[in-house]
Amino acid sequence: MAREAKEEGVLIERLVAINRVAKVVKGGRRFSFSALVVVGDGKGQVGHGLGKAREVTEAIVKATTNAKRNLIKVPLQEGRTLHHDIIGKSGAGRMQMRMAPPGTGIIAGGPARAVFEALGVSDVVAKSLGSSNPHNLVRAAFDGLLRMESPRVIASRRSKKLSEIVSRRDRGRVKVVRAKEVESEDLSKQEGEAQVEV
Repeated sequence: MAREAKEEGVLIERLVAINRVAKVVKGGRRFSFSALVVVGDGKGQVGHGLGKAREVTEAIVKATTNAKRNLIKVPLQEGRTLHHDIIGKSGAGRMQMRMAPPGTGIIAGGPARAVFEALGVSDVVAKSLGSSNPHNLVRAAFDGLLRMESPRVIASRRSKKLSEIVSRRDRGRVKVVRAKEVESEDLSKQEGEAQVEV
């Protein structure tokens, strides 16, 4: 009992969606509510849950309980971003998630933002490519996160050194940075020439 109370203080809860459902009966309509909640510790653990009840608060409590039962551990790079780009799928929902340099922030809409905030990711770019249904988007994000692997796991599976895997990843990033530097130098030269002409 005390352990559960301790965990609750650490976990971040995000309410993603509430849906009202009406059942038509002889006397009229009966309303019930479903809630989708994302829970995480902000350090690489995250879970999602769905709760249904006659009252909104009860539905949220049920969803939160389900989310705490379904926590998964996601490896993070430097504790702030993803290790590699990945696309998660669930039904008609597709979520593209990309690693990002420091200072980028969370560039993601609604349901995906809730997942990343609860996970503890501070730099990521995410894009919904299919359905905009929050249930599918959250499940698609989790599908991608479940398949996220750290370079250490990939190196052990491929019988390679960790440095080989990381250097190859960094080499691609260096090319992109150099290309941007060349572009910015060209732009500054063009601006300088334009000023001289004036």
